Amino acid sequence: MPVCVDPDRVPKRRLSTGEWIPGIGMGTFGSDNYTAQQISDAVAGAIRAGYRLFDCASVYSNEAQIGQIFADTIATGSVKREDLFITSKVWNDKHGRGDVLLSCAQSLKDLQLDQIDLYFVHWPFPNYHAPGCSGDARSAEAVPFSAERFMATWRQMERLRDLGLVRHIGMSNMTIPKLEAVLPLCRIQPVALEMELHPSFQQPELFQYCLDHDILPIGFSPIGSPARPARDTTESDVVDLEMPEIIEAARNHGIHPALVCLKWAVQRGQVPIPFSVHESHYGANLRTVTEDPLSDDEMDAIAAADKNCRLIKGQVFLWEGARSWEDLWDLDGIIVGSSQSQG
Repeated sequence: MPVCVDPDRVPKRRLSTGEWIPGIGMGTFGSDNYTAQQISDAVAGAIRAGYRLFDCASVYSNEAQIGQIFADTIATGSVKREDLFITSKVWNDKHGRGDVLLSCAQSLKDLQLDQIDLYFVHWPFPNYHAPGCSGDARSAEAVPFSAERFMATWRQMERLRDLGLVRHIGMSNMTIPKLEAVLPLCRIQPVALEMELHPSFQQPELFQYCLDHDILPIGFSPIGSPARPARDTTESDVVDLEMPEIIEAARNHGIHPALVCLKWAVQRGQVPIPFSVHESHYGANLRTVTEDPLSDDEMDAIAAADKNCRLIKGQVFLWEGARSWEDLWDLDGIIVGSSQSQG
């Protein structure tokens, strides 16, 4: 039997517009590990389990299958459209003039929606590499970050909201210097920033910057794994699950360490976006944030254990004057789209 949670019990976060968003969502990026059908079946199960926030993107190549699930579930009366909060994102190769509108229109068609609840700029760089290209290949479209260039994209995002095609607009994978460059130029401020957030990469300065500017932090890879391996695997790159502070809290609460990561995220104030196609996993993910919270001491111990370990690095090549990919990320980097950088 599926694990069902009353959606009213799930924590909620208020956006700067005054509207509410569920405090935990269901990711739909399955990389190459799962088919679009497996992911859409998981979305159907997640709706039954009580999820109401679903994080989608055009580059995930599964919006049409997921959209059919939304349409079928709404048609049966199992859930109302207004009770769902659905996000999508414009990909790196659709930053050109008019391309954002076309990308949004395609996502609306695929998701079978009249309006997307929150639409993100997926990455701040209008760069693209064809699937399967070598990691060190130089994209002809690759350019350094430019506030002027980004704002040309953001003006199109603002236009989407003016047209009523989206309810809110947000940014993703930004840094403080980039935000400082563009926020004063925005006619419509972003309501959320989606970024990598987990106990091994807490981004405290960026997290606080978002809170100070009334921008909701939404965290992908909340258990710290770009590959999202199964919990029962013996070969895992989920760095958070090896942290003594996580293990101790898991023992204290009698739960899997992955659930500690989700409790920590929600209690911290961010919206985690875990992913799983396994009913037992995504059911437990949702249920855990409604019960048995971590203690203040456990929260403090996890906060102090931050490793500053970014996992979603993408493919990066050095720009003149940069010493490392960290320099690129925080200053004027080149982040190239790839199967490992979709976030």
